[in-house]
Amino acid sequence: MLFELEDVTYSRAGKVVLDGVSIRLPVGASCVAGPSGSGKSTLLRLLNRLADPDAGRVVYEGIDVREREPLALRREVALVPQLPALIEGSVHDNIAYGPRLAGHSFDARASLELAGLDPDFEDRDSAKLSVGEQQRVMLARALALQPRVLLLDEPTSALDQKARDAVEATLKRLHARTAIASVLVTHDMDQARRLAEYVVRLDGGEVVSAGPVAEVLTA
Repeated sequence: MLFELEDVTYSRAGKVVLDGVSIRLPVGASCVAGPSGSGKSTLLRLLNRLADPDAGRVVYEGIDVREREPLALRREVALVPQLPALIEGSVHDNIAYGPRLAGHSFDARASLELAGLDPDFEDRDSAKLSVGEQQRVMLARALALQPRVLLLDEPTSALDQKARDAVEATLKRLHARTAIASVLVTHDMDQARRLAEYVVRLDGGEVVSAGPVAEVLTA
């Protein structure tokens, strides 16, 4: 099992965001789906210690995440945020950012290719990219860390349909070509059907249902 949450509760500003959540996320392509405010992005942040629960445990490959050094965990379980947040400079500068901080070697061109962009994008000014291209550079930046897991927080919510379809096609190719697992957060049940094998549905900070996509999200 990739992740297990055991009776997890989390509050923010006195409001309960997750209430006694117990779920299991298998290796492969998983999804946490639900409406805005259901707690799904908060749950995602618990998986690599961008937040810690008030109560309960978050377990990654059999080990409580609180036993893992946070920065090392975040390199192994890499988050791609909802909105692109590129640094000034070239695409290469952005891809190099994380590996250089970690003191790791990296292959920018290979990361771009895995993220669905031509390797020639490496020398482009990040400020002159479309939003869809920026999102794929964010994916390439995460891939440059050579993660074992990608956490994808509404990765297409800011995109038009054409760009969304391109990013989804990239994610499908990535799953077909690599052993990288993923946990996708989305409010779009159709996207969950397209991209995930296993889904957890949240609403109001509680689990509504969980299981294989074909069982949980019937047509």
